[in-house]
Amino acid sequence: MAVTTALLDWIGSVVARHLMKPSSGYEPYAAARPELVAVTIRPADVLLVEGRRSNVNSAIRYLTQSTWSHAALYVGLGAKLGERDGEPLVLVEAELGTGVIASPLSKYATYNTRICRPIGLTPEDRLKAIQYAVARIGYAYDLKNIIDLMRYFLPHPPVPARWKRRMIALGSSEPTRAICSSLIAQAFESVGYPILPEVHRVDDQSRREIMHIRHHSLYTPRDFDVSPFFSIIKPTIETGFDYKQMKWVKNDAAPGD
Repeated sequence: MAVTTALLDWIGSVVARHLMKPSSGYEPYAAARPELVAVTIRPADVLLVEGRRSNVNSAIRYLTQSTWSHAALYVGLGAKLGERDGEPLVLVEAELGTGVIASPLSKYATYNTRICRPIGLTPEDRLKAIQYAVARIGYAYDLKNIIDLMRYFLPHPPVPARWKRRMIALGSSEPTRAICSSLIAQAFESVGYPILPEVHRVDDQSRREIMHIRHHSLYTPRDFDVSPFFSIIKPTIETGFDYKQMKWVKNDAAPGD
């Protein structure tokens, strides 16, 4: 068993190096100003990230049919995780190649992001969820998840369409390993807060598939976006938006000129 795990880790690390290579074509569109994100985001909010330049994130976006390829948990200054280069470490995230780490909010200042806020989470459970994530800093990234991602790069993956999501959502389920979404899912699971409920229907195949996608290793960044229990927070609107104050460049040219 140990030999098998070591072999999978070695294969996963090789594939990971390939997946982490930069990819092109990303340009943020009207991303919220970093200072607005900083004053809007609250502890236990989930920060979704779009467009990180790597092959692995392209694979996640494709397989989940979503623009969100990464998720981090905002733990705030109260977590007292210290600083890096003079910036406070306020995010906990599982990152390919490094494992579970603490990061500054400015890390994603140039990316399109979305704040997902758990509604009704009690102060006590908020603290427990944060402590759960913080306690796992230093855990390894689940490289078995990378083995699953290899299928994305096959010209014609021999996998039925209904299994696409599971291609990136198998994981090893080892307690000291994590991927970005499963880490956060486990933090909320530890206090009994739902992300997506189970759907108990057996007359429809797609519903039956959804019913099985509830283990923490099967969550993806998109799930926090579509969850009925998380509110979408947009910093530009939350801090006071007045379209009358927008400055437009006048363009008198007719379309096609």
